[in-house]
Amino acid sequence: MMRIAVIGQSVFGLEVYKELRKEGHTIVGVFTIPDKDGKADPLGEQGKGIPEVVQVYKATGADLSVLGLLYPLHGFDNRTLIHGDKKGGFTVFWADDGLDTGPILLQRECDVEPDDTVNTIYKRFLFPEGVKGTVDAVRLIAAGNAPKIVQPEEGATYEGIQKKDNAKIDWNQSAQVLHNWIRGNDKVPGAWAEVDGQKVTFYGSSLLDSGATAIGQPLEIPGASQPGLVSKAGLMLFGNDGKALLVKNLQFEDGKMIAAARYFSSGSCASVELTEEEKAFGVWKSILTNVDAIEDSTDFFKSGAASMDVVRLVEEVKLRASGCQLQNEDVYMNTTFQDFIQMCVRKLRGEDDEEELVVDYVEKNINNMTIRMPHQLFINGEFVDAEGGKTYKTINPTDGTAICDVSLAQASDVDRAVAAAKEAFEEGEWGKINPRDRGRLLYKLADLMEEHQEELATIESMDSGAVYTLALKTHVGMSIQTFRYFAGWCDKIQVREWGISQHCPCCPLFFILVCAIVIPWNYPLMMLAWKTAACLAAGNTVVLKPAQVTPLTAMKFAELAARAGFPKGVINILPGSGALVGQRLSDHPDVRKLGFTGSTEIGKHIMKSCAVSNVKKVSLELGGKSPLIIFSDCDMDKAVRMGLSAVFFNKGENCIAAGRLFVEENIHDQYVKRVVEEVKKMKIGDPLDRSTDHGPQNHKAHLDKLVEYCQTGVREGATLVCGGKQVSRPGFFFEPTIFTDVQDHMFIAIEESFGPVMILSKFKSGDVDEVLRRANATEYGLASGVFTRDISKALYVSEKLNAGTVFVNTYNKTDVAAPFGGFKQSGFGKDLESLHFYVKDNKTKTLL
Repeated sequence: MMRIAVIGQSVFGLEVYKELRKEGHTIVGVFTIPDKDGKADPLGEQGKGIPEVVQVYKATGADLSVLGLLYPLHGFDNRTLIHGDKKGGFTVFWADDGLDTGPILLQRECDVEPDDTVNTIYKRFLFPEGVKGTVDAVRLIAAGNAPKIVQPEEGATYEGIQKKDNAKIDWNQSAQVLHNWIRGNDKVPGAWAEVDGQKVTFYGSSLLDSGATAIGQPLEIPGASQPGLVSKAGLMLFGNDGKALLVKNLQFEDGKMIAAARYFSSGSCASVELTEEEKAFGVWKSILTNVDAIEDSTDFFKSGAASMDVVRLVEEVKLRASGCQLQNEDVYMNTTFQDFIQMCVRKLRGEDDEEELVVDYVEKNINNMTIRMPHQLFINGEFVDAEGGKTYKTINPTDGTAICDVSLAQASDVDRAVAAAKEAFEEGEWGKINPRDRGRLLYKLADLMEEHQEELATIESMDSGAVYTLALKTHVGMSIQTFRYFAGWCDKIQVREWGISQHCPCCPLFFILVCAIVIPWNYPLMMLAWKTAACLAAGNTVVLKPAQVTPLTAMKFAELAARAGFPKGVINILPGSGALVGQRLSDHPDVRKLGFTGSTEIGKHIMKSCAVSNVKKVSLELGGKSPLIIFSDCDMDKAVRMGLSAVFFNKGENCIAAGRLFVEENIHDQYVKRVVEEVKKMKIGDPLDRSTDHGPQNHKAHLDKLVEYCQTGVREGATLVCGGKQVSRPGFFFEPTIFTDVQDHMFIAIEESFGPVMILSKFKSGDVDEVLRRANATEYGLASGVFTRDISKALYVSEKLNAGTVFVNTYNKTDVAAPFGGFKQSGFGKDLESLHFYVKDNKTKTLL
């Protein structure tokens, strides 16, 4: 082991210090750069060491000095990017008078990505690998086998590119060369050009695909082949080859930096009210000691600060407030003390997005609040129009009027979304994130959904017709519970398939890469949550198609997911038709799993497409005709109350609704009388009215189907006791309906209504096996129920019923911790499944 002196003041030096101590070396001294009037001062004057510092250093008796600073040489610095090199790296040198001209001790190499900057490579490679490389170099020296390789002269260059004057952009070049020049000069010194008579510096360049188009405001740039375009995404620039690049940030001569998208508008954030503790955050004041008083309007740069002060400010904030992840450009974009403190506080509170989310809201004042609804496609972290600007109207079922225009996704939009999801997994942050960090994001998303629960419930009620109180408790409330439940599974999921997670070797994860999700219109947000939460918990990325008639809560969910911090491409939402969007997702070769909830007919078609395309995994939750058996020894009050819930819950638009009730003959008439009395008490009306029991059906086509369904029942000889027709008022309201004398061969005894229609049949007293035979004589097997005080009978019946969920003396009591799915033509696979649960007969039983 060696006695080592560490020289350097940066966070890099701190990490080197910690790693060397772990190696067992003795750190005899740490030498940092002293301050003079709040300014960084070199360790020597005119090349001579400060005597007292040199004296202290010699007294340590160090065997080795380690510079805790990283010089990204060995072919990697601004020149690497400017010349478009594909490889870069760093070198650890033996010290000499020139610092970086001595023999080479150790080198490390990395790939340079098309849109890399010095900053991105520093974070991805130079910092983590630089710490390891420095420690490896010390290890080689300690072992006595460290090489000393003379630096080659070939390829050496000393181009003077670090000066601002030399960084001016020559526009008469291709887009690729312009992009390389801007990213190569990113941070320091900054590539610049004259725009509107002032020097403007460009940061954050990325190349755009060939043929990329944008809608924006033209910006004349002297010398450029054509005007730039200021769009929502940033400033689009063009090379002399007609190809384009995009710049994210601009900096003006006074040091102020803005998002390029805001060039023509001032743009301001609402002020954050600070706590007393936050007001006392005074790192800035400790740096600008030459300023007598720091006011809210004090400008960092106009007060004498320089680029080194920016670095120090960022590093000190990171050390004092570990949750504040600052970048240098944050200081340039918030140059006054008030703006800087506000920005830091937003970051600490988790309220500041790395990149502003641009949302084109539709606003409505309804339900005693202002609701703000996104209405565009959500692809790769951005709300965008569909190809060709195609839209459709989503309808309010309460009055039949249009709520707003929604973007109508096309096949090319599906391809873009799948590509974004694939890239997010394979190349992006999501594929590398620690499972516990995934869990934190899911928890944060659940918290945001809870903060917006009244707004979500209002949107759900308006778009789907769900009664507001039910939407608040179930549609939204259960969705929040689902994300919290699966957040806890992120670092515990153990599925033996596809190998071991790269993040945690002791924690095997099931990852499919890109999951497609197609959800129905009866529980728009809850079905999204049931399927999406499990996918995200396991580390997959998602492309989701909401039902065309109920897209709005999915779009609001996309906004909240972005604000929660989910990386771009992880979640993509595509409102559109099933025939186009759903079909393309089923056929897409890069989709490896598809989850669908909907009709059996469409489920069969999807299963075939998934098989033909790439044998992708598929899970299907399809139709149901769930039997509910009511024995004469039941608790009559409870059987009536829960029977009504089993049929009329959520207007009967419920996949597990009791599609047929079998009532023991000696209580049949009494039971019918009781349920009719209760149905006639139901208040039909506006779902936002807190006293409403029964809102409108979801959409006009479904209402018409229910009318036809009941007409068929009457024609076949069933007794229509009440209801059976549309309510005479605007909107898609249908009367709660009760049929008796329903025989096993009738259409309404076999087919699902998916509406508020109670189908009642008698069975002979005491004939348990016969009623079980009739109950199981269906092609469906999603849910079922039994009411009896006899526990032996309850257990016997629940074992014999062929359904994925059996309710005993209750109904509709689902839980996010219980897997959900069915048998036969009700589909296969389970929602809400984090592990492979092995329940007897593959059933989930709920007892109350």
